Amino acid sequence: MNSINEKEKKLNNALTELKSLDLGNPNLKNNIENLNNQKNQLEIEKSELENKYKVLIEEHANLTKKLEEIQNKEKIDQRKQIEFSEKIDELNQETDTLLEEIDKWQM
Repeated sequence: MNSINEKEKKLNNALTELKSLDLGNPNLKNNIENLNNQKNQLEIEKSELENKYKVLIEEHANLTKKLEEIQNKEKIDQRKQIEFSEKIDELNQETDTLLEEIDKWQM
């Protein structure tokens, strides 16, 4: 985008210099018209690039939001997995305790 701004500044400077010249020469009028056309084209390109930039910024924001959601979901899933493992460990301990009690009663 800097190169477009630089080109626009250069064209504006050139137009300012041309306006100060004698416009009686038909070649100067053609040159000014060409420069104006080039300036208009650059302004159109600049506008298009700015629009594309805005779209990219929006896409980046959306992707960042989705990434955060995925990361949060992964954290929740990890917590659930840890809790599940802890519950399994508790059940295993209870099962061991029950088996020990059964062994005591059988003796």
